[in-house]
Amino acid sequence: MKTSVLIVDDDAAMRDMLAARLATRGFRVERCASGAEAIEIIEHDDFDVVVTDVNMKSMNGVELCKRLLEHRPQLPVILITAFGSMDLAIQAIRAGAYDFLPKPFEIDQLALAIERGATLARLKDEVQRLRRAVAPIGFGTLIGESPKMTELYGVLAKVAQSSAPVLITGESGTGKELVAHAIHAAGARAEGPFVAINCAAMPAPLLESELFGHEKGAFTDARTAKPGLFVAANRGTIFLDEIGELPLEMQPKLLRALQEHSVRPVGSTTEVPFDARIITATNRNLETMVEERTFREDLYFRINVLQVDLPPLRSRGGDVLVLARHFLDRIAARAQKRIVGFSPEAAQKLMAYAWPGNVRELENCIERAVALASFEQIAVSDLPEKVRAFRSSQLVLSSDDPTTLVTLDELEQRYVARVLESVNGNKAAAARILGIERKTLYRMLERWGEHAPES
Repeated sequence: MKTSVLIVDDDAAMRDMLAARLATRGFRVERCASGAEAIEIIEHDDFDVVVTDVNMKSMNGVELCKRLLEHRPQLPVILITAFGSMDLAIQAIRAGAYDFLPKPFEIDQLALAIERGATLARLKDEVQRLRRAVAPIGFGTLIGESPKMTELYGVLAKVAQSSAPVLITGESGTGKELVAHAIHAAGARAEGPFVAINCAAMPAPLLESELFGHEKGAFTDARTAKPGLFVAANRGTIFLDEIGELPLEMQPKLLRALQEHSVRPVGSTTEVPFDARIITATNRNLETMVEERTFREDLYFRINVLQVDLPPLRSRGGDVLVLARHFLDRIAARAQKRIVGFSPEAAQKLMAYAWPGNVRELENCIERAVALASFEQIAVSDLPEKVRAFRSSQLVLSSDDPTTLVTLDELEQRYVARVLESVNGNKAAAARILGIERKTLYRMLERWGEHAPES
């Protein structure tokens, strides 16, 4: 395959001569008369090397080199000039030029520089390709190699490149804020602030002040004016966690802010514009809340442009041990204890448990185990009792062994847990499958605790 070269020179005779001589040496050559034209050509075509004169009107070769390498850092740029000097050579190298040839030069010198530049660029591309091939699977600081996480990484890579609002859904403890951080860090606003707030952590009046800001004297403790978090997140990302807990009276105010890209501080009549990407998260089913009129439909559609669903830990297979080992290394180092792994029996218990609290519960489990461990491996006895005693919801109804049979109440709990797992926690769908009202399901879950027993 021929090496492709773009020649940039406002001297028609010089660029035609260079093009003709390089073509006879087997190069594929195109030419143009200005830096602006070169930038436009490269936007639509790929070249192995660019050869540009330094002294051109409008945009000189050093400036063209800088502009090209902003978007194509691997592209070799060779500068040529009749007014060679050490200072100009230094400028060219600082701009990222691959080589610098003062006129007059032999065409063979230029041809050799072009071949070397193209070869170096190909080697760099191959090194990057190999690095990508052997790089561990992941996205940002997220950990896991299961098929569900691999699929999630692909979704997040696309979501990060967009500026549209994102709704992250998933059970408690699945790492929604970590995912929000990863989206922010991989996006165009990575250099801007990441501002997070838990919508369930404060009452509506205080939440309004935190989000939108307030004027001095707007309320009793407002001794000074304060900008809100939307303004603080300007040119960055604002993360509204537990959006499903947002008080109903706050929802139209938030909707207006998102529609207008401006906020009105408490006690003010003036709108303050903001420019921040919106990421929200919830462990609740907002569609069900919309049906029940506890969450505004128009706000739901405003925040749910791109939806990211996080898988529960129980569906991630071997990721349980991957995460457990990650937490073990970190927590043991912090505690200054030498613990090198898990006993086979402990690992088996970790894999068998359903992890209703997901990654957060696993981390707490490992922290407890490290605190209790007396040996260089985590033993079953170091694990919480509920992990040690956990039994799967697989029921053997045909068994004649009384010790394997369960009470009707436990049977009901396990079956509800299995149905909830099959619909990814969607309580409306689970109620339909069970043939009961949603309110009946909620009462059952409340009777058993915050979460239904997991399978």
